[in-house]
Amino acid sequence: MEGPRTQPRKRMIDWTSWLGLLIGVGGILGGLFLEGGSLQELLQHTAALIVIAGTIGATMVTTPRKVLRNAVSKLSEIFYEPVHSVEDNVEEIVALAAQARKSGLISLESEVDRISDPFLRRAISLAVDGTNPKELRQLMELDLKLEQQRYEDASRVYASAGGYAPTIGIIGAVLGLMQVMKNLTNIADVGHGIATAFVATIYGVASANILLLPAASKIMARFQALHQTRELSILGVTAILEGMNPKLIRMKLEAFSDSSEAASGALDASSSTAQSAAQAAGD
Repeated sequence: MEGPRTQPRKRMIDWTSWLGLLIGVGGILGGLFLEGGSLQELLQHTAALIVIAGTIGATMVTTPRKVLRNAVSKLSEIFYEPVHSVEDNVEEIVALAAQARKSGLISLESEVDRISDPFLRRAISLAVDGTNPKELRQLMELDLKLEQQRYEDASRVYASAGGYAPTIGIIGAVLGLMQVMKNLTNIADVGHGIATAFVATIYGVASANILLLPAASKIMARFQALHQTRELSILGVTAILEGMNPKLIRMKLEAFSDSSEAASGALDASSSTAQSAAQAAGD
């Protein structure tokens, strides 16, 4: 009899990221139009070249190649959200537990290749190989820490780029002003030249605050969502190794899931309260 088959994990479009970017850019352009400006005033290829190339260059100098490659691989997670369904994860683990209880732990060997989540697949593989619960937990927690480190490294890369972009924009503005100063004899073009020079500053500040710094936060938010499913996998597989009844495993995982969500909500509320208090103190 065939065991539980898992479906490939899917990704869905994160409309909040796309919509947020659209609203941010749209707000800037809307303000420009309300002030009587035109889109042509912002379309300065030299300013874009200075900010984009300068920011990428500074980030590359700062970041080791392996970390940079990892950050690029996380770029899609900013706009496409991996589907981590806690309910599906619980059902999958309970199904594996039921099969192990009925046919023995060794019967899960045929199911390893069908498990789409690589973390859960490795945990089940270790369980089948006879790893005891304590050692399995230590190994999987080490994997989880390494994964967290990769997400944190990627987040820092985008945060660093967000720090460099405004400064590179100022450099672009200064370079533009230098060109303006060379042509002070032509007063008619001075005002236009100064306005054009500051476009690089707009590019730098806007890219940092609308894209790069939010991207750093979004990457860590992705890990927080992933972390819960990883903890559930560790808890579930160790329970299978201990021979726990599948019904008890379900209750244990669901209780853990509920408590994790409550703790996350409390942490978010506490953070929000602390931020409000800090703002009030600042005022």
